[in-house]
Amino acid sequence: MQASVIVFPGSNCDRDIKVSLEHATQKSVNMVWHGDSTIPKSDLIVLPGGFSYGDYLRCGAISAKSRIMKAVIQAANKGTPILGICNGFQILIEAGLLPGALTRNANLKFICKDTYLRVESNETIFTKKYKAGAAIRIPVAHHDGNYFADEKTLDQLEAGGQVAFRYSTEQGEITEEANINGSQRNIAGIYNDSKNILGMMPHPERLDQAILGGTDGAHLFNSLVDSLA
Repeated sequence: MQASVIVFPGSNCDRDIKVSLEHATQKSVNMVWHGDSTIPKSDLIVLPGGFSYGDYLRCGAISAKSRIMKAVIQAANKGTPILGICNGFQILIEAGLLPGALTRNANLKFICKDTYLRVESNETIFTKKYKAGAAIRIPVAHHDGNYFADEKTLDQLEAGGQVAFRYSTEQGEITEEANINGSQRNIAGIYNDSKNILGMMPHPERLDQAILGGTDGAHLFNSLVDSLA
């Protein structure tokens, strides 16, 4: 599996995701600058976390207009798997590749801690190594992770099995207390309708090796390797 990571001005998790992908694939990862116009042949494209362009205007709004995004959108429309983490999720929404919006956390504070997510399905290339319904521990670090969409869009996401992860208790219960940022229906990550695009606020690359304190994030990368190798 050959992966490419898109690097924007202000990305700060690009090297982290590179390490995680190289650990999972045992292959070097392409680092692609936002000002480039092409992406090397890739089985997976990742938009990493960070604060691209300082989060001016709206988080991800300027990066969504970067030159490289034309190639990302073309690849996505051809079925290439795309993973957007945190700021990458925000960019995917601003680029129109995923529905909804990511707004200011309900408590108006930056949240940086481990949280639990419930895996809604293991029938995608991103989650096949997880157990459906399992509660996994993954770190978050964001100020604008409050997922919003109108009721019609939310119902469509539910009906299409497009909710990937929800904020939950350690036991996998979906409660108001477990909803760390106020996201509608506790949504922490979603797919497009073809399920080749995943956007998620939590950072699986920050907890994918035992030396980091846990390996729950590794199953996402191993799922992709198993699916795309």
